[in-house]
Amino acid sequence: MRWRLSPHLSAVALTCAALLAVALFIRLGFWQWHRGTEGQREWQRFARGAEEVRTLGSEALASVPLYQRVSVTGTLDEKHQFLLDNRSYQGRPGYEVLTPLRRAADLTLLVDRGWVPFSGSRAQLPRISLDTDAPVTLTGRSGLLPSAGLALGHAPPGGAWPKVTAFPSMAELAGALGNALEPRILLLDPAAPHGYVRDWQPPGMSPLRHFSYAIQWWSFAALVLLVWVVMAVRRKRGGPP
Repeated sequence: MRWRLSPHLSAVALTCAALLAVALFIRLGFWQWHRGTEGQREWQRFARGAEEVRTLGSEALASVPLYQRVSVTGTLDEKHQFLLDNRSYQGRPGYEVLTPLRRAADLTLLVDRGWVPFSGSRAQLPRISLDTDAPVTLTGRSGLLPSAGLALGHAPPGGAWPKVTAFPSMAELAGALGNALEPRILLLDPAAPHGYVRDWQPPGMSPLRHFSYAIQWWSFAALVLLVWVVMAVRRKRGGPP
């Protein structure tokens, strides 16, 4: 026996499916819009951080807002550096160089000195030596360690110095260094000395892209609703659905 929905039940099922699709698309649109507004606040905070340079003195980096530009004095520790793996620039693989800056009052701050290209062999690490062991004054932004994406793995610091690591926690870096670390890092200014490629960008996707995705989802909802109305009118007139 072959079962077949009656025209009435078929119309009800179609209506339910259309309403579910419209509700889902509207919800996804609001989700993207919310992410856009959050991203917009972060991008505005990133822009405000460049308006002035604050001198840290003996204060911790966490005492200033995130992305704030600061000036900080200390001694760079050339012998104990980290290479952050899985860091790309303009599609090229490479590392970001983290160098401890030993400050007064037993404060140690990791300085992200920028990106260096992958040599083509894991056995040959890039040369990241420094040309000074004297105290230096650096400028940069207050930042956070990079976080891993869904497809990227995690590897704690290992091997000889410089230690290669992928998306470590600050606790893992402090453990490898044998020294407490400040919870934030310094993103070295592009014009500051002792650095490599530095093209710091606001975090996350552009807010405009999130807003455009939201409009796309709402457009899908409107399209489903329009198709449902057209089919309902045809059924009412007795035409084919």
